[in-house]
Amino acid sequence: MPNTLMIIMVLLIGVLGGVAVGYFVRKNFTENKINRAEGLARNIILDAEREAENSKKDLIIEAKEEIHKLRDRAKEDVDRRRLELEKQEQRLQSKEDILEKKALSLENKEGKLQQRYLDLEEKETSVQNLIEERKGELERVAGLTHEEGKQLLLQELEQDLSTEAAVRIKENEQRIKDESKKTAQDVIVKAIQRIAADTVAENTVSVVHLPNDEMKGRIIGREGRNIRAIEALTGVDLIIDDTPEAVVLSSFNPIRREIARISLEKLVQDGRIHPTRIEETIAKSTEQVEEIIRESGEEAAFQAGVHGIHPELLKYLGRLKFRTSYGQNALEHAVEVSRIAGFIAQEVGANEKLAKRAGLLHDIGKSIDHEVEGPHVEIGVDLARKYKESEAVINGIEAHHGDVEFDSLESIIVQAADAISAARPGARRESIENYIRRLEQLEEIANSFEGIEKSYAIQAGREIRIIVKPDEISEAQIPVTAHNIVKEIENQMEFPGQIKVNVIRETRVVAYAK
Repeated sequence: MPNTLMIIMVLLIGVLGGVAVGYFVRKNFTENKINRAEGLARNIILDAEREAENSKKDLIIEAKEEIHKLRDRAKEDVDRRRLELEKQEQRLQSKEDILEKKALSLENKEGKLQQRYLDLEEKETSVQNLIEERKGELERVAGLTHEEGKQLLLQELEQDLSTEAAVRIKENEQRIKDESKKTAQDVIVKAIQRIAADTVAENTVSVVHLPNDEMKGRIIGREGRNIRAIEALTGVDLIIDDTPEAVVLSSFNPIRREIARISLEKLVQDGRIHPTRIEETIAKSTEQVEEIIRESGEEAAFQAGVHGIHPELLKYLGRLKFRTSYGQNALEHAVEVSRIAGFIAQEVGANEKLAKRAGLLHDIGKSIDHEVEGPHVEIGVDLARKYKESEAVINGIEAHHGDVEFDSLESIIVQAADAISAARPGARRESIENYIRRLEQLEEIANSFEGIEKSYAIQAGREIRIIVKPDEISEAQIPVTAHNIVKEIENQMEFPGQIKVNVIRETRVVAYAK
């Protein structure tokens, strides 16, 4: 046991001794390694410092060389600019010398002019003295003062000029009248010569031909249901009488009458006539007529050479295709007026486009005057304003019957073109006898009332002016009188459009001073 312990003790001491020896050996090795590393680092630092010092010296040398180059360049630039300034200074010096020479020359000329001015003043003084002497001598010889002689001479001159001016004015007036009349005739003849338009008959009825009289019974239907359906849907009266193989359609509205005519022709051709089929056919015919109206408006604008009209306004224009006035088709009349206005505007140097546009739209109100109350002129003006037409075009529409003042030459041309189109031979069907008879009847109706002094039918029968006796009709009675005359005209006469009744009451007082 003691030996074992000894052995263990020896082994422990050996192990501890080995460990201590290993520690010291390892420590010594580590310290040596650290010392070598520190030495190497110091060497690297020294090498880096030496290289940095060398690089610094190189950079300083390069900077000095660059500075030297910049100095050389700056010196060259300064020298170049110095030379340029010297050249400019020389040029300015030469210009200054030239200006000095010119100034001296101007001073010399000014002196000469001053001397001439003094000489002229002396001459003017001498001339004025001479004039005064001659004037005094003339006054002494003539026995008149200067002012009296001047007035006498002016009077004689004024008399001579007045006489000559009157003669010249009279000659020029006659010459202008002759030339203007000839020019106006030439313009009108040229405009009419370049226009050719067909005329149509003015009707308020349309006739639909039937294949046989049996078709009349089918149109009437059981207990009249078919004819009632047609009349209710179209607003047109169907007249079925003893006329063989024909049905008459009557309506003041030409578009309704056209829809009814087309519908009835389709129904007769199809053979199936009953309320449901009638309704379908009238709906299709209405669309067909609307398409015809649109195409007619576009075609009229194309023929007249007028562009840029609102599509809705073109539809109203196309409705004139089914409107007539005294046998003249309203749409053809509008196109004709537009073309005549354009020709006249060309001849007189007016705005051709404006004249043609106003001429084409001048009767646009007639397209709905049977649906809207008021004269067609006012309706046309409202339509033109609604669709943004210019004020010049609106004035052409508003003034073509002379209801308002003309604002432009083109408005006057439109009125003249309207009169030419309506008055040309064959344009309107009404004879002169019927026309005169209608005007006479209009005046007779007005004169038949008590208190009427005179009456005048004007504006081609579109207006009547009535002058009343002021001692028999008071101011308060004028509206009643106008209303009664209007009612009598409506009851006794048939006329297109509208007649304006204008009642005038005027009081005149005459006195004599003795």
